[in-house]
Amino acid sequence: MDFAATGRLVVRISPADVGKRVSVRRVLEIADGQPTFSDTLGVLASWDHGVVCVTRRDGETVRIAESALVAGKVVPPAPVRRSARVSAAELQEAASRAWPATESERLGEWTLRATEGVRGALPRKGGGGRREGFTRRANSVLAHGDPEMPLDEALEFVVRWYGDRGTTPYLQVPDDAPLAAELDRRGWLREADTLVRTAPLAPLAELPGADAVTLTREPGDSWLASYHRTGDLAEQALKVVLGGQSVWFATAPGAIGRGVVDGRWALFGAVEVEPAFRRRGLATAVMAALARRAVEEGASFAYLQVEADNDAARALYDRMGFTTHHGYHYRRPSP
Repeated sequence: MDFAATGRLVVRISPADVGKRVSVRRVLEIADGQPTFSDTLGVLASWDHGVVCVTRRDGETVRIAESALVAGKVVPPAPVRRSARVSAAELQEAASRAWPATESERLGEWTLRATEGVRGALPRKGGGGRREGFTRRANSVLAHGDPEMPLDEALEFVVRWYGDRGTTPYLQVPDDAPLAAELDRRGWLREADTLVRTAPLAPLAELPGADAVTLTREPGDSWLASYHRTGDLAEQALKVVLGGQSVWFATAPGAIGRGVVDGRWALFGAVEVEPAFRRRGLATAVMAALARRAVEEGASFAYLQVEADNDAARALYDRMGFTTHHGYHYRRPSP
């Protein structure tokens, strides 16, 4: 990032470099005929109407008047960090914000979540089960930490709370939590083993095909149809998919996806490719487009949730550089 003090300062960047990592120098003030400079290193997020925006690694976006720039250059990408220091609880809280329920209540450190109009249990593998909704995540307890009451009392509260709403009581439990063993002893059934996987964003943003993908703030009927949510389910789905800090919907011929930017993290989900369009790189293109947008907004890491037995999806994400951060599963009372 060094600019030689005795060298000629030159602005070697332009609006065409938006999305690249840059180093810029600007004049902060001139006192007694001597300028005071400030250097900024980060991603060139935008260059519009005489204002240059550079997003630093910590997520802060620095706004610089174009007239104040005295030097600027494109620099190599930052070294790729393979993982971020974040706890499972922190990442699950971020995921909950990115896929929000319409109703929630705290029980100590637990969060009970329900979504009006999205009721009932999802069908279980092997048959059986009602299907009155589409999301277990937005109708379950985020059960990490201490409910701040004896466990049996907490479980009774959960059963009553969901019973009052006409839905199955589910707990979302980290695989390595002591709670899992306690629920085993109480006969709570285990379902839907899921992996949370993370990856640095910068390499994802360089994947091919992003230019063929359209990003919008709302999903639209065709997006919801590709997500297999029509009729009453479309109305239910909108209550969840529109929630989050900064939500983007990706659409390409035969493929869709959803991204939510929240600080340094970007959640990827709802990546669907129609059968006739598979093996054309469309899932990769959708992820690349969402990653570019997330980088522009200052995020540095991606995460997603994939069922542990979805071998095809896991292989795709392996190729993109995702690694497993932690696992979780759901629990419900035995009949």
